Amino acid sequence: MSKDLQPVTYGEYIPTGEEFITLVESAGWHGVTEKGSEQLEKALRQSWLVVSSFEEDRLVGMGRVISDGIFQAFICDLIILPEYQGKGIGTGILNKLLKKCKEQDILMVQLFAAAHKSEFYKKFGFEERPDTAPGMRWVSRDSV
Repeated sequence: MSKDLQPVTYGEYIPTGEEFITLVESAGWHGVTEKGSEQLEKALRQSWLVVSSFEEDRLVGMGRVISDGIFQAFICDLIILPEYQGKGIGTGILNKLLKKCKEQDILMVQLFAAAHKSEFYKKFGFEERPDTAPGMRWVSRDSV
């Protein structure tokens, strides 16, 4: 890759399972890839919206929304290859995801931020949940 970033394009492209695994591995996420490329691709296809970013024909990032299309939306898997971070690609993807949520008048958009990434999301108006109403999650410990 050259030092200069080539023009980046965005589109509603659903990555293949293998492409997604490459992104997940670059982020250091554990327990995800064990699902296998076929199942992960199926999960991506069942998303409400997937936005991917490319430098020429190389997938360099993606993000997706899971939603009921009316009331709730959850942004997940916003991943940018490490060598492309800090170049505005995550901002471009997140703007496109939020634009669709605004167009559909989604009341609540939620997400989990990776470690040390909350400041990035705060720039878009996301707020950390207060201690009086903390977010929670359940993870199948059998699979991770």
